[in-house]
Amino acid sequence: MSSYENYSERAQTYDHTRKPVGVEIIVGCLSKSSVPLTQQYLLDAGCGTGNYSGAMIKHVARIAAVDLNIQMLARAHAKFADPDKGRIAFHQASIERLPFGAAVFDGVMVNQVMHHLADQAESGYPRIRSVLTEFARVLKPGGMIVINTCSRRQLRKGFWYGSLIPEQINRMCERHIPLSFLQEILHESGFESAHRIVPVDALMQGRSYFNARGPCEKTWRDGDSIWSTVPQKRIDEICAQLEQLAQAGKLEDFMRERDATRSEVGQMTFVRATRIAAGAHGT
Repeated sequence: MSSYENYSERAQTYDHTRKPVGVEIIVGCLSKSSVPLTQQYLLDAGCGTGNYSGAMIKHVARIAAVDLNIQMLARAHAKFADPDKGRIAFHQASIERLPFGAAVFDGVMVNQVMHHLADQAESGYPRIRSVLTEFARVLKPGGMIVINTCSRRQLRKGFWYGSLIPEQINRMCERHIPLSFLQEILHESGFESAHRIVPVDALMQGRSYFNARGPCEKTWRDGDSIWSTVPQKRIDEICAQLEQLAQAGKLEDFMRERDATRSEVGQMTFVRATRIAAGAHGT
C-alpha cells in the first residue's frame, strides 16, 4: 500500500527494530466498548508483519489482519502458532476496499498506516476520507476505532535524528494529516467522541532508538520508513558525521541533546473514536 516504501524488501528486516508500541493504550480504548474485550472481533488494518496482531490476539476473541503486501503477510502468518492460528485470519486486500460485509467488527486498529496513502491535502485528503468511510462501514454501531499516527510536531521534535534529515522530515510532515483535521473527518465519516492519547515515553523502535550509530546500519534504518526516502549520498554524509563525533567522544552527547524535546511531545498519538448508528449524524 505504501506509495514510497518497498515493503516487499523490508519484510525480512522490519521487525529488527520495530515494536508494537502502545498496545496497552489500544487495549484500554477497546475496553470502553459495550462488547467485552475478550469477545471482540478486531480488524488490524494495514497489519504489516503482524506485530500488533500478535500482541492483541491474547486480549480479543478473533482478529482479521489485512495488508496489501503479500511478503509482509507471509511474515506475519509465520509468527502465529496453534492455537492462535485458529483465531486470526490474514487477508491480502486494500484498506480502501475491505473484503468484509457491513457491521462485522467490534473494533478496528490502524497502526502507523495512514501516512502511506498518497493523498492530496489541497483536496481535503480524499483517500483518508475513503478509508475512514470504509472503516465505518465494517464497524458495528458502538464499535471503536483506534488510529496510531504522528502529529507534525512529534515528527519534528520527537526523534533525535530528525536534525540529520530535515528535508525528509518536512516531507513526512506533509504526508501526515493534521490531527485536528483527522478528527474532523472521523466525525464526518460516522464517528463520534474522538479523543487523543499521547504516550510520551513510548519509543517506536524500542531501546534500539538510542543506538547513536543506527543511521549507519541498514537493519536499523529499515525499522523507520522515513529512511527509505533519504538518498544514499546523504546517508554516507550522515555516517561520516557520526563517525567524526564518535572519534571525538561526542556522539552520545550529540544524540541526547537532540533527544531532549521528545519528552515534551512524544513520538506518536493514538486517536480513538466510536462508530455511531447509521443516521445519527445526519446521513
